Amino acid sequence: MVLNPVVPKPGSSSSSSSLHPSPEEPRENHCRQGIHSSLARALKSTQQRHEVGLVTSSVPGDAAKSVSALLGCVSDTFFVSLSQARGSDHCEKLTKELQLRCYHASTRLCARMRGAEAAVGLKAPERGKFVQKVKKSQPPVEAPYIPPRMQKPTKSLDKTIDIFEGMTLVEFAKRTGQSVATLQNILISVGEKVISEFDTLSIDVVELVAMEAGINVRRQHSNEGAEILPRPPVVTVMGHVDHGKTSLLDALRQTSVAAREAGGITQHLGAFVVAMPSGAFITFLDTPGHAAFSAMRARGAAVTDIVVLVVAADDGVMPQTLEAISHAKAAKVPIVVAINKCDKPAADPERVKVHLASEGVLLEDMGGDVQVVRVSALKKTGLDDLEEALLLQAEMMDLKARVDGTAQAYVVEARLDRGKGPLATAIVKAGTLVCGQLVVVGSQWGRIRAIRDMSGKLTEKAKPAMPVEIEGLKGLPMAGDDIVVVESEERARMLSEGRKRKFEADRLRKISEGREEVPEEQSEEAPKRVEMPIIVKADVQGTVQAVTDALKSLNSPQVFVNVVHVGVGPISQSDLDLAQACGACIVGFNIKSPPSSISLEATQAGIKIFLHRVIYHLLEDVGNLIVDKAPGTPETHVAGEAEVLNIFEIKGRKKGNAKIAGCRVLDGQLTKTSTVRLLRSGEVMFEGPCASLKREAQDVDAVKKGNECGVIIEDWNDLRVGDVIQCLEQVVRKPKFISSQSGAVRIEC
Repeated sequence: MVLNPVVPKPGSSSSSSSLHPSPEEPRENHCRQGIHSSLARALKSTQQRHEVGLVTSSVPGDAAKSVSALLGCVSDTFFVSLSQARGSDHCEKLTKELQLRCYHASTRLCARMRGAEAAVGLKAPERGKFVQKVKKSQPPVEAPYIPPRMQKPTKSLDKTIDIFEGMTLVEFAKRTGQSVATLQNILISVGEKVISEFDTLSIDVVELVAMEAGINVRRQHSNEGAEILPRPPVVTVMGHVDHGKTSLLDALRQTSVAAREAGGITQHLGAFVVAMPSGAFITFLDTPGHAAFSAMRARGAAVTDIVVLVVAADDGVMPQTLEAISHAKAAKVPIVVAINKCDKPAADPERVKVHLASEGVLLEDMGGDVQVVRVSALKKTGLDDLEEALLLQAEMMDLKARVDGTAQAYVVEARLDRGKGPLATAIVKAGTLVCGQLVVVGSQWGRIRAIRDMSGKLTEKAKPAMPVEIEGLKGLPMAGDDIVVVESEERARMLSEGRKRKFEADRLRKISEGREEVPEEQSEEAPKRVEMPIIVKADVQGTVQAVTDALKSLNSPQVFVNVVHVGVGPISQSDLDLAQACGACIVGFNIKSPPSSISLEATQAGIKIFLHRVIYHLLEDVGNLIVDKAPGTPETHVAGEAEVLNIFEIKGRKKGNAKIAGCRVLDGQLTKTSTVRLLRSGEVMFEGPCASLKREAQDVDAVKKGNECGVIIEDWNDLRVGDVIQCLEQVVRKPKFISSQSGAVRIEC
């Protein structure tokens, strides 16, 4: 091992005293310069030694030993020379000797290194002055293609799993079908940390991970350790349009809501708490009966305990009556039948019972378990029997709910108020909803600023089966959304953003499914499908959904109804700008008329605005607009028919002989510009253009029914008496707007 010398800095007193003890200044400077130059060369040679040492690891053993010995000799010589340098004469002599030894050592070192490189094949071949480049005949070798690793596809969006508070990661992985590692990566991406796969997760975190994995969830809440108390029943009144549902509710609570509805029909979903004469409280939900409000009826059946099926005694079972029965059966909710309008002369309750029994509703009179009550909303008869039937059904169901802990609520309706902002009408299913809590409602969130009951009075909390109106949400939720109480604002924001992303993905997927391309083999014959963009504005969120669904039902193979934007509230300037950008028409339902400035601008821009308060008129106007915009289907119609009575032949024409068919028009008319078809014994013989059409030796453009004429068919002379000549006309058949008696509409092409 060779130790590096410690060289003092030049110019310092300690260095000069240690290296030059002589007091003579010139000799000291001369000696110092020689030592510095020797030291620089020695250090340079030492650096070369280290560089060569990297190469010696790959040369044979004898060559490596020679190189190491040579470098050691040079280093030892330098240290001996340094220790003996006491005077200038010795310094100069040793410096020259050191330079000479370094020169010879470097020469021998280079020679031995060249030999070592040649021994291991590291030496590059020598080239002459002119060397011909070797051409490679083989193509360059390319690296094999390695396809990227395919990611595991996400599960179907239709899959729904049940989640609960305190679920472990292992159990969650079993229900979702995903691996634990995949779920841990998703947890890290959403900002959560899991130490072990057996750690418990909160229900909010589980929903976040499920949304990222593309899986729908259904929250399950445990009632262990909670206080369970009886609660009032939630009753939904359903039935066909104009069968007296709202009038029956008005008779129960001594109000007149039906008189204030536009057109005399219910077009909103209302919730009321009615105090019965016996002192019991029942929460009623009033649903619309029109065919367009099917989603509202489904929401009412999903949140209810009992369904009151109202059937008019003089009208019988109708389509929406059957739909209400199917909704109740799907929700597994018991039914109580109320046969209304029994005071009318044409009332026939027995016929209604037989019809209901044929539809699978087992009535008590026929050995079933469905109660039947005869009532009259106009004369207020049978209301006590209806109340008794409802309370009996509720007592048999033993309705109870958890009253403490976080609340579970269901949005029945949502609207936008100019002064209060977004308002949501909800029914509490379990727990207690308290003012000031952070809630997530669908894809919206917020802190509850105020809670009002259905009479408009402020309250601090809402208990089970109590319909309330909450205020304080950041945006307008959708009717049918669940209300979830969360602990922190950060968690509420994360849940809201995740649900918004999922809602947008589902919306785009539905749009792409609606725009299915026409197959190539049918694209030539079938007409091109045009798009009709529509903007929908309504007074409440539930009505917006109902109108949107009704407009989408008007889709046809020729016209695609694209609802580009929906909103709650009056028509604004932004709606007009959007309609002008995409060429849409604006549909407003049950809202105020827009300002005169917006109406004038819409007229100048050619934007159509439809404002209606009754769903019948709205669908009729939009249906007629769709019919006008449809391209139609080209068809060939027989415009006229003539019989050949005689045949005349003309000779001497340039193109040869020509035959004239003397005909009598039997039906319609014959036109010169139309295509003619020749029939013989019902078989088509020829189809082509008409060369000439004359009547009384004069050229005419058309010959009507009952007249005689002469016809020359171009490129066809095989005519016989008794043949039939048909005049063909190309027409475009437009689709038809059809509205049934039940209110259902469709476009028939």
